[in-house]
Amino acid sequence: MGVIAAEFRDRCLHLVKTALAIAVLAIERQPGPFQSASDQSDMKALLDQMIEGDVELEHYARAARIAVTGDPE
Repeated sequence: MGVIAAEFRDRCLHLVKTALAIAVLAIERQPGPFQSASDQSDMKALLDQMIEGDVELEHYARAARIAVTGDPE
């Protein structure tokens, strides 16, 4: 994966993290040929670079579950 060209801060960084978490979960839920494993892998790697710890990761994972399924669990 290449170098990130833009630098995000504050609200923009939050939105990018949220969007990546939602996209990773949405791809994971797609069946068979509609699931892009390479995109999902790259998005997970990028999110891992941006997330600062397990607590923050859980926050964005929960937000993604709510956005994709409507259920926080």
